[in-house]
Amino acid sequence: MEEKKSMSRRDALKTMGAIVASAALATTGLSSLSSCTDRQKKRLVFYFTATGNSLYIARQLASEGNEPLSIPQLLKNRQLEFEADEIGIVYPIYGHMPPNMVKEFLQTAKLKANYLFCVPTFGARKCSAVEIWDNLAKTCGYKFDYICTLMMVDNWLHAFDMNEQMKMDKHIPEQLTKIQEDIAAHRQWHEPTTQEERDMHAGFMQFSGLNERDAFLMSASERFLIEGNCIECGICIQVCPRGNYKLTSRGITANGQCDYCLACIHACPQKAIQFRPSENPLLGPERNPKARYRNEHVSLMDIKRANDQH
Repeated sequence: MEEKKSMSRRDALKTMGAIVASAALATTGLSSLSSCTDRQKKRLVFYFTATGNSLYIARQLASEGNEPLSIPQLLKNRQLEFEADEIGIVYPIYGHMPPNMVKEFLQTAKLKANYLFCVPTFGARKCSAVEIWDNLAKTCGYKFDYICTLMMVDNWLHAFDMNEQMKMDKHIPEQLTKIQEDIAAHRQWHEPTTQEERDMHAGFMQFSGLNERDAFLMSASERFLIEGNCIECGICIQVCPRGNYKLTSRGITANGQCDYCLACIHACPQKAIQFRPSENPLLGPERNPKARYRNEHVSLMDIKRANDQH
């Protein structure tokens, strides 16, 4: 009878590392992408998330057995060519515009599908979001068949109290069911934009001083302050989709271009990440500094795996 060899500590660590890596890939969707057959990848859904809203919706829209694909992870790994029967993109609206990383993905990826759909999520006002996405897509050579927004909790801390937002019934299940039915039927439809909404967006852009080219692209070091109650847990390092946070000999630091998704400030367990004062009226003090938010259907680990750049 052959004697069983004992596993060395090094081999055990390698095995554990492989298991952890496999779990991480499963959450970002990369493992299902690399292993699935053409039939299994009938529908691919890409997403960008900060507090879990868009990840939750992307999961509801993905085909059975396939995790949606994280845009930050795809950009990091330079996986940018995709072919499927249906391709969808889910992202949060920032000032009625897509996050810069989503724009970068659309501008650099090669997407081939018979049916393209987009579901931007928002919390208060969508304004010109549908037309902005449609115009961006056309400049990138894509014609989206279906574009429909979905209202959820608004996590913009400068304007909204998260505790109050979470009490509101925004009829998410009803909205989601309608979108699922539309996509299953391959409905050709763009949610209409009114002239009033166009005027509201124009007024917002003038008020905020933003432009549609850069949107909320900002300097992390200029916008965020890390206070003394930081315990260096590293959560901010893992949830930042741009990898702006680092642990140094001086503690946690924030540097680099920032999409202002606010994943870091929402996820910090100590509330040690604070906004620096700004003269921009859009970036005023928080409505409720004690309140933070993460979608109830999404774990902190999910967001780490979706966004971690290290």
